[in-house]
Amino acid sequence: MLQIILGAISLGLLWAVMTIGVYITYRILDISDLSVEGSIAMGAAIAAFQIYNGMNPFVATLLATIGGMLAGLVTGLLHTRLKIPALLSGILTMISLYSINLRIMGKANVSLLRIDTVYTTFEKLGLSQSNSVMLFGFICAILIICILYWFFGTEIGCAIRATGNNVQMARAQGINTNNMITLGLVISNGLVALSGALIAQSQSFADVQMGIGSIVIGLASVIIGEVIFNSRNFFGRLISLILGAITYRIIIALVIRMGMPANDLRLFTAVTVAVALSLPTIKSSIAQWKNGKGNQ
Repeated sequence: MLQIILGAISLGLLWAVMTIGVYITYRILDISDLSVEGSIAMGAAIAAFQIYNGMNPFVATLLATIGGMLAGLVTGLLHTRLKIPALLSGILTMISLYSINLRIMGKANVSLLRIDTVYTTFEKLGLSQSNSVMLFGFICAILIICILYWFFGTEIGCAIRATGNNVQMARAQGINTNNMITLGLVISNGLVALSGALIAQSQSFADVQMGIGSIVIGLASVIIGEVIFNSRNFFGRLISLILGAITYRIIIALVIRMGMPANDLRLFTAVTVAVALSLPTIKSSIAQWKNGKGNQ
């Protein structure tokens, strides 16, 4: 059982990077960005292909991040310059990335078995593969949170947050909201692609379909983090995203341990997200019912 939980924590730390990316669009920008499902597979595809062909794993991971940022740029330009709705822009990018990822890898999947990855450095220090993934994932997650906490406190970062809060008010303050939306999408998809690259290296393969359902996983982690580890300050909310991703992975590991078929996991995730999103409405209905009963 301990090994299962440790494995879930390791994987949760890698998915936490993607969760932070989803949070930027879903909560900060108030945009539903479906290009995430293509970006995470793109990050995995670029990293796996380059590492397979002999590139340094850290450089390959950086290239994967840049690839995701370019995907976010495309989504941003489709939405802000061509005036295509944000949801449809993400869908168009996601669909096109499927073919692009196939072009990058040259086939449906690439194996990284017995090939050095970013985790090999820690394995050479005597750590096990799972402990190496956990340590590197923890370092990445904390570093990203610190950088984002600083960035969103700068003038540009505050402009992005203002754009997400109230577009009209942000424009009245002289903020170029189109640029801020595009920049937010670039950062978000870059983090998602980074997560994909790290996940591919941890599982020793990249697959063109690994991004399917990832947006639901990201939303589930965001919602769980907000509901269970609710925090009033921005830094605390970023930390709650990591805890939410880890909690989600532990829940999945436990339900599999209890005998749930793997084919039902996405249904379970969808139901979890639906219940979590409807909690405020449910609580409000219960409160109104209690007040009505009390008045009688």
